Amino acid sequence: MDAIRTAAGRDGLAAIVARPSRAVIALDFDGTLAPLVPDPEQARAHPGAVPALAALAPEVASVAVVTGRPAGVAVRLGGFAGVAGLEHLVVLGHYGAERWDAVTGTVHAPAPHPGVAAVRSALPGVLAEVGLWHDTYVEEKGRAVAVHTRRATDPQGAFEALKGPLSDLAARHGLVVEPGRLVLELRPPGVDKGVALTEYLREVGAESVLYAGDDLGDLPAFAAVEKLRSDGLAGILVCSGTGVPDLSSRADLTLPGPAEVTAFLSDLSHKVSTT
Repeated sequence: MDAIRTAAGRDGLAAIVARPSRAVIALDFDGTLAPLVPDPEQARAHPGAVPALAALAPEVASVAVVTGRPAGVAVRLGGFAGVAGLEHLVVLGHYGAERWDAVTGTVHAPAPHPGVAAVRSALPGVLAEVGLWHDTYVEEKGRAVAVHTRRATDPQGAFEALKGPLSDLAARHGLVVEPGRLVLELRPPGVDKGVALTEYLREVGAESVLYAGDDLGDLPAFAAVEKLRSDGLAGILVCSGTGVPDLSSRADLTLPGPAEVTAFLSDLSHKVSTT
C-alpha cells in the first residue's frame, strides 16, 4: 500500500481491511477513475478500473460512484452496467440528485430545476458577448450545464474571464456556479457530494469509508468524511493528482492519477479478500 500520511487515514484503512462488510468505497469519476480529456464525451474509465472495482465490490458493503455527471452518462462512459461483481454498484449522479442502481439498471431522479433550461438558452449569448463562444465547450448535463475552457488558446484566462458573467447568469435563474479545473458548472443550489455521501453512508449503515476525488467539487465530500470521523466513523481521504492544492492538502493519501488510484483499489481488493 502507498504511504498514508495521517493517523486518521491509517485508522480508516485499517477499519476497512478489518471489517470490509461494513465499508463503503466511494469514488469520483472524472480525474479519479477516468483520465481528464478535453472533450468530456470522450472520457472513459481507466482500463483497470472496472476489473479492480469488480474484485473489490463483493468484499465490501457497497461501491458508490459519486459524480457531477448525469448518472446514466457515468454508467455508460464507465462501462459499469452488466459487469459481474458490480451487481450492487450505485452511481450517485448530479451530486446525488440522481441515482442509478445496478440491481435494477434504472435511474431515479426528481424533476429538473427550471433555471437550468433558462441558463441553457441564454448561455450562447453570454459566451458570445465575452468573445469566448468558439473557445469553450458546453457540456449538457441535463440537471446542470458546464462550460469547459480547456480548448481555449489561453484556458486559464478564459476561465477567469467567464467567472463573473456566468455567476451573474446563474444568479438570475436561481442557480450557483461550481468551479473546477478549467470548468465552470451552473447547477441548482443545495446539492453537493457531501450531502449525497453522508445520506448514502447512513442508508447502508457504514462503519468506515474511503472517498477518492480530484477537484473542487469533491471538497464537500472531504468535509463530510472529516465530520463523520469526528463522530466516530472511520475514513480515509484519497486525492487523485495534485492540481487542486485545497484538496490534496486535506487528503490522507495523494496518488498521481487514475492509473495509480486503480492500482490502489486493486491492491485493496487483495487485502480485504484475505481478511
